[in-house]
Amino acid sequence: MLLAAVAAASAEVAATRSRRAKVERIAAALTAATPAEAVVVAAYLAGELTQRRTGVGWASLRELPPPAQAPTLDVLEADRAWSAIAEVAGAGAQGERRRLLEALFARATEPEQRLLRGLALGELRQGALDALVVEGLARATDAPLAEVRRAVMLRGATPPVAEALLAEGSAALARFRLEVGRPVHPMLASTAADVAEALGKAGPAAVEEKLDGIRVQVHRRGDDIAVFTRTLDDVTSRLPEVVEAVRTLPADELVLDGEALALGADGRPRPFQETAARTGSRVDVPTARARAPLSAAFFDVLHVDGEDLLTASTAERHDRLAALAPEAMRVRRVVVTGPEDEHAAAAFSASALARGHEGVVVKALDAPYEAGRRGAAWLKVKPVHTLDLVVLAAEWGSGRRRGWLSNLHLGARGLDGGFVMLGKTFKGLTDAMLQWQTTALLELAVEQAGWGVVVRPELVVEIAFDGVQASTRYPAGMALRFARVIRHRPDKTAAEADTVDAVRAVFDRARATGESSG
Repeated sequence: MLLAAVAAASAEVAATRSRRAKVERIAAALTAATPAEAVVVAAYLAGELTQRRTGVGWASLRELPPPAQAPTLDVLEADRAWSAIAEVAGAGAQGERRRLLEALFARATEPEQRLLRGLALGELRQGALDALVVEGLARATDAPLAEVRRAVMLRGATPPVAEALLAEGSAALARFRLEVGRPVHPMLASTAADVAEALGKAGPAAVEEKLDGIRVQVHRRGDDIAVFTRTLDDVTSRLPEVVEAVRTLPADELVLDGEALALGADGRPRPFQETAARTGSRVDVPTARARAPLSAAFFDVLHVDGEDLLTASTAERHDRLAALAPEAMRVRRVVVTGPEDEHAAAAFSASALARGHEGVVVKALDAPYEAGRRGAAWLKVKPVHTLDLVVLAAEWGSGRRRGWLSNLHLGARGLDGGFVMLGKTFKGLTDAMLQWQTTALLELAVEQAGWGVVVRPELVVEIAFDGVQASTRYPAGMALRFARVIRHRPDKTAAEADTVDAVRAVFDRARATGESSG
């Protein structure tokens, strides 16, 4: 399959706002691919290279050779070329990488060069685009969409599922199961305005503390223990306290879901940045551990000694967890079975806030564990309006902030897979946060100008705001009021950011209840 066909499909997907049209065009491209090609095609249409890192940045792509006049480059050749570029290391690496880049781009036509550049810089990596590829894959193979989604979540990636489906059909989906040692996408929570609303949606439920830590998924097989983040990165070596805690549990095989967080001497959570810093690639673990030791707190178990528990209810899974982990290693909770318990749930929520935690998560007792899904079975309740938004660009600061990227352009996920800008903010940023985000955003830059940088939409920030107001300035017709940064969320992907619909729900709810929305 020629790369030109993928470039054409990508351009057509980007050009239409119709979700159905996007899915149908993706399905057509996947149908035309062989199983081996489907691995690459699925990744490219989701806006990603199959190689996670290539060492290629925007500076490397400022000067490219003239495009080829006719398409001759196929997708597997392009993938092999990127693998060769990613493997370059040692003395003379910069020159060799440049030579390989020029050789690849010289074979590409102008549309193919645009695709390759966009993939290298992450310009095509748009929040919900992978979800569209999953839908397109189901359409291309006549496989049940729910089963394809489940396979992707259990495998942790779409391309391997695409290869199996195109080679074997729907029967291949049965092979994708929870495997100890291979992380799955975590189940996620939607938002509720308060505990009463959450209980009204969930019915009989557990109300759990929402800890201000980093989400961890821990896999154990005998003495081998691995710790993964919510983005499925392996951070085992950086979190020895979590490994040591799980090693004490009475099971040979385990998959646990929970949080790791730094606590002060008083038992209250320390600032989130101290916890998040423990997953950094350059962290000095012994020093960091001495400065901010972590505690593990688990709230779910997905597998115990050969038994998968994904389809078991919340209540059943917690019973298994309670039989394994001592109370000190479990997230605090209270069970609410009827209206008479709502006062106790509200009191528990207040006590969670008093202990320094973010709020609570209300979990329906009869719900299975839906890996990678954000539905109504889990509902988070926080005391203030917050959103997880994606940084689209940043402006250079002035005055005492000169030399730092300060004013952030914020976007929510749109239905078409792109991002919709909702406003800007520089409020809430400490000097340490400014320094960190300047470094991080320069690494994500795809365009630099005198005013600032346009970046790949990857960095998630948690934003507090006082309301949502009507606005003709921004494309969604809405803007955040008094937005301020609570914290950076490098542990979250752009696909986990809030949607425009979630913002509109806040706007509509405020209008319906007569609250100020602007």
